[in-house]
Amino acid sequence: MMRNRLLLGVGLVSLGALSSSCSKESPPPESKPATAAAPAPAPAPAPEEPPKPKMSHEKLVSFFRPSAAVKAATPQDTTARIALGRLLFFENRLSKNHDISCNSCHDLATFGVDGKPTSEGHKGQKGTRNAPTVFHAAGHIAQFWDGRAATLEEQAAGPMMNPVEMAMPDDKRVLATLNSIPQYVKGFKEAFPGERKPVSVTNAARAIAAFERKLLTTSRFDKFLAGDEGALSEQERRGLELFAASGCTTCHNGPSVGGTSFQKLGLIEEYPTGDKGRFEVTKNEEDLHKFRVPTLRNVEKTGPWFHDGSVKELPQAVRLMAKHQLGMSFSDAEVDDIVAFLKSLTGELPGPEVLAPPALPPSTKATPKPDPT
Repeated sequence: MMRNRLLLGVGLVSLGALSSSCSKESPPPESKPATAAAPAPAPAPAPEEPPKPKMSHEKLVSFFRPSAAVKAATPQDTTARIALGRLLFFENRLSKNHDISCNSCHDLATFGVDGKPTSEGHKGQKGTRNAPTVFHAAGHIAQFWDGRAATLEEQAAGPMMNPVEMAMPDDKRVLATLNSIPQYVKGFKEAFPGERKPVSVTNAARAIAAFERKLLTTSRFDKFLAGDEGALSEQERRGLELFAASGCTTCHNGPSVGGTSFQKLGLIEEYPTGDKGRFEVTKNEEDLHKFRVPTLRNVEKTGPWFHDGSVKELPQAVRLMAKHQLGMSFSDAEVDDIVAFLKSLTGELPGPEVLAPPALPPSTKATPKPDPT
């Protein structure tokens, strides 16, 4: 045993000597100048988030389909009634001082608005609410911000006798004006054949409403609704999807992208306004600060916005709606996307056969004179 240990020790010493001998015979490697430590490898980039699934075209289109009730309620207007309504829409003599027509506040050449927070009426008086566009108004559940007129016909008659707007003293003055002009007497007979007294304030409103039902625009968004998914840019499609996913379509739906319901302004967070909205009509506490949802068709062109015309920038309108109606805050990029979508709702205006002021029939000696009082 001892012998074996001795042999092992000798072997290890010999191996050490051999190693030492080899190290002497083989010159050491040349020394190299010290180099800077290699930089630590950059962290691997975080994996990209998978793209959010797009809302299907069919789903997006479903928010803007017309209801069966709206289709059934649309009257069939005659050519004669529409032609008469166009004349009356531009007729200044339906106002007390012969200086205001429907087109004064709802200028068809500028998408049915006058661009003012509140419009000027008789003697420069200003109303308390913004004049909404008449384009696509036929698709609304009711007319005026507070819905006090159930139909276009009711709405058309209202401004004539409103002391702040056209200020006609009564129906008699309106009838005296219309009956004093032979062309209008003839036009009413053609528009309302078979009626014993076709010239009436009611029929004047019916004719104006018939004309207003033709005030529609067609935009790229309509092409998208018809199946052309390429009609919207990538950003516009992104804005539409955000618009729908965030809940905006709860109120802004149907063919007019709005106008189908009454909603409280400040649903989630109170909105500062003294206007009681629909409550003034119904006296129902549940209608306090409720307004008819406006159409977003041509919204890019119909500012200033909101019931009082207090908002002058469209992105600001988007932010305020998100805050007060949805309890949300959109990033700047998201606001840009939604605004891009809203601009895709801007349509082509009708031609001069609709927009251009027509040649109105001349007054006669029997026509009441302008009254500035």
